[in-house]
Amino acid sequence: VQLQASGGGLVQAGGCLRLSCAASGRPFSVAVVGWFRQAPGKEREFVAARPWSDGVATYGDSVKGRFTISRDNVKNTVYLQMNSLKLDDTAVYYCAAGRPITSAIREGRLYYYWGQGTLVTVSS
Repeated sequence: VQLQASGGGLVQAGGCLRLSCAASGRPFSVAVVGWFRQAPGKEREFVAARPWSDGVATYGDSVKGRFTISRDNVKNTVYLQMNSLKLDDTAVYYCAAGRPITSAIREGRLYYYWGQGTLVTVSS
């Protein structure tokens, strides 16, 4: 599975942005797709994840209520809609795919495939 993330950019605080992650290869071989982020000098942080097929999404506490993860099965693409962006949302965002069990869906080490990352910069 190959993942190609896009959609990052510069946005003002309070604004919105939508990230895309296009999957190719055998995307149906993975059970979960997710987004992680890493800010300069900080550890990688779980953002959101959902089953590739139908199922409930899981969100990190810092983005709950502001971000939404969705997927388009026809286009094999996963989206991250980010609203009410804050300065602390500035980071490189990575999409990932794998087969973590539900209780471990936040653990990046359980994801097999990673995109190249897309930079989101939130300015004041």
